[in-house]
Amino acid sequence: MTIEETESQIISEFSMFDDWLDKYNYLIELGKTLHVIDDQYKTDQYLITGCQSKVWLHASLHDGKVVFTGDSDAIITKGIVSLLIRVLSDQTPESIMQTKLAFIDQIGLQEHLSPTRSNGLSSMIKQMKLYAMVFKMKQ
Repeated sequence: MTIEETESQIISEFSMFDDWLDKYNYLIELGKTLHVIDDQYKTDQYLITGCQSKVWLHASLHDGKVVFTGDSDAIITKGIVSLLIRVLSDQTPESIMQTKLAFIDQIGLQEHLSPTRSNGLSSMIKQMKLYAMVFKMKQ
């Protein structure tokens, strides 16, 4: 599935909810489904800087596609990580680097986050694109 197709799915899922309390609850549920990062990657080396809560992110390259795993110690943030991994994992480095992640604005996520969570979201995206850039350079 392409990034755009996954984004469309997410936009459709979030459109089922009328208010942001329901959307936050859905984010929390998504976080519960996240395949947790292996404990060996829950170290400072994989910690995302710029997040108020702890967020760990690991990436590897398999058959030309980037595979992300992650975790967070905060339930909303874990849901956000889950969304980003769902969209960007199993994609080529080039497509990750080029995507605008339009779904974030279309579901209203950024505007409904606190400033610190919004900064954390930006830091997560930046780190994921940085991983993609490194893998692209190694190919």
